Amino acid sequence: MESEKMISNVRNHSLMETIGFAEEIHRLISDGRAFVTATVVKTEGSSLAKPGFKVVVMDGNIVYGTLGGACPESVILDAASEVMESGFPRTIRIHLEESGKGLNAIISRKMPDEVFVETFCGGVMDVFLEPYFPLQRLIIIGQGGKDDIEDGLVELGKKAGFEVIVVDHAPSLSCQPSRIISDLDFKLETLSINQRDFLVILTKGERDIAVLRELSAFSPAYIGLMASRKRINHDFQELRKSGVKEEFLSRISAPIGIDIGSVTPFEIAISIIAQIIAYRRGKAGDHESWGKERVNAETAK
Repeated sequence: MESEKMISNVRNHSLMETIGFAEEIHRLISDGRAFVTATVVKTEGSSLAKPGFKVVVMDGNIVYGTLGGACPESVILDAASEVMESGFPRTIRIHLEESGKGLNAIISRKMPDEVFVETFCGGVMDVFLEPYFPLQRLIIIGQGGKDDIEDGLVELGKKAGFEVIVVDHAPSLSCQPSRIISDLDFKLETLSINQRDFLVILTKGERDIAVLRELSAFSPAYIGLMASRKRINHDFQELRKSGVKEEFLSRISAPIGIDIGSVTPFEIAISIIAQIIAYRRGKAGDHESWGKERVNAETAK
């Protein structure tokens, strides 16, 4: 009876831990936060942590759970940072060596996925780390009214797995984006634009310069401007006069999109999404020369 009671207590504790872990994951995903989970999948020898122990790491800190002590947890923070940077899951083996043996082990047996920590435990832990990222955002800045390119971008962006945000004071859309911001005086800085964001500017000349000047304070993954060559040159000259740095201007995809011979608004939207996907997958360099040739040809006129 006593052993059955102990097993029941362990099961109840495990259930509560699983529920707490799931609740924390749900909260972070709902808040759009990036984080790493670390789960003990195997142990050997003496170890306070057991298979199934979990932690959640966010912004360099453990925000949920334990791996049984400060020694393995400090190692996990470093590994979680590497996993977050690479974007790929990883399994590491943590050797909890007795004091004095850790340094010798590091020198003689250094492996990329093995870590040696000096402690009195003497056990080994295999820990699986997995990064989680919020959906990347496609932010479309419109000028109001019917715009079939804007409409096509919303549809294609959602199908490509983006959180699609439309900043437009009077949109006319047949496809519903993830979020619509219709405040005419909306400040883009409120969106906390970061290196995972993709922005398309469809302001049709009226607010191009103001929008680009505001965006020059950020470093998103992609900025594309829908404009004629003549207007691009005019906008860029005005931005230079106002102190916007050349480094920022060189990162703007203008004219926007990949040259696929598109004619219709939906085909143009496809060319823009194709370029965005190229940036997303690290293939932007394959198409950069085409865009620069277009801009340079117009500049030379």
